[in-house]
Order: sequence, then C-alpha cells, then structure tokens
Amino acid sequence: MKIVWLGHSGFRIEIEDQVLLIDPWLAGNPLFPEERRAEAIGDATHVLVTHGHFDHAADTIAIARELSIPTVGIFDLMSWWESREGISVIGFNKGGTVRLGNVSVTMVNATHSSSIQGPDGPVYGGTESGYMIAGEGHVIYVSGDTDVMADMEIFNDLHAPDIGLLCAGGHFTMDMKRAAYAARTFFNFKTVIPCHYRTFPLLEQSAEALKQDLPGVRVIEPEVLVPIEI
Repeated sequence: MKIVWLGHSGFRIEIEDQVLLIDPWLAGNPLFPEERRAEAIGDATHVLVTHGHFDHAADTIAIARELSIPTVGIFDLMSWWESREGISVIGFNKGGTVRLGNVSVTMVNATHSSSIQGPDGPVYGGTESGYMIAGEGHVIYVSGDTDVMADMEIFNDLHAPDIGLLCAGGHFTMDMKRAAYAARTFFNFKTVIPCHYRTFPLLEQSAEALKQDLPGVRVIEPEVLVPIEI
C-alpha cells in the first residue's frame, strides 16, 4: 500500500486493485506543484470527497471528466453533480459501505460544515463525512474535516483502524493537541499522518505536538508526492 500526500487534505492511496484520490485540491493549492498534476492523478480509479468546501472538492469534477472515473461521496452532493455536471457518481450515506474493486469503503460521521460556493453565496452541499477504507489487511480512517467526537469510540469498535489520516491544523478543524487526544482516547492507531495543516499561515505548521502526545505511535509528517509505504 502507498499513501501519497497531495498537500492540505488531499491523498492518493494505492490499495489493493484501486488508486483512490481523496479530496484532491490541486489547482491553487499552495503546497502542490501543479506541473506534477499528471503524476498525482495518473491511473486513479475513483475520487472520494468528504465534503463540498473548495479546498476539498474544487478539482473533483475536472479530474472525474478527464479520467472518466466515478466520484464517491455523500448522496446529496453526488446526485447534484450527476444531474448538473454529468459525471459518474457513487452516492451513499453515513453507515453505508460500498465496494470499490477489492476495497471496502464505509462512510462515517464528521462534525464540520459543508457547502459549495454559488453565484449568490454558499449553497447546501450535503453533510460532512469521513471514511473507513479497508484493504490489504489494513483499515485507514480518513477523518475529513472534523473536531473530536464521541462517535470515534464507535468507529474504533466497529472498524479498528490501524492508520489515521487526521485533520490537525486548527482554526477550521482539530488542532494537533485535539487530534492527539482523539487518537489516544478513542483509537489504537499504529500510524498517524496529519493533514489540513501547513497550507496557510493560519494553520499549524508542525506536527511536533502530535508526536509528543502519541508516544508509541508512528506519526509521519508527510511530504508532498513522497510515497509512504505501509
């Protein structure tokens, strides 16, 4: 399995027979080198979207059209994109599980907000979510944008994820301290990879606090387009 950070909350996950793009915000992302776009999206099989905010969904439609691949996410947003943009979608909802080849993806709750920018301001974009992605003997928890939730205890009981891709930049989501609290209180991760940080000065720039608060856990500060092999 390879997990490749695309900057901000974007990931490329090569798992089983799938190449999944998670929240791939590329154009305009201060951390992403746009000349490497083809490398980032090459051979992708699906785009997974956690919610409608631009820094998670802005490139989705263009990638889906360019590669002729389905977009996967909350039913409301997927239905809207299917009718409005004509892209192929897989819409489901929290607690639901879909099979993507040999990979199992379950949608779980998050606590944040979700909207799409319309001509007169924000419009409803379905609700925010996270994912449990299972394959190759591992379960990856993609938190999406969220704060700490008691729901996380249930997530662990049901899915026992060993890898956490956790938003941790603060201001809009959990910060490093809160992400560490969530990880040690509700989960038994072997590996944690922070995201939604370093992109703007407003966000946390280092994961040192996360590392200090999670002794015994492999906390990896990702580098853009450098594969992490699990």
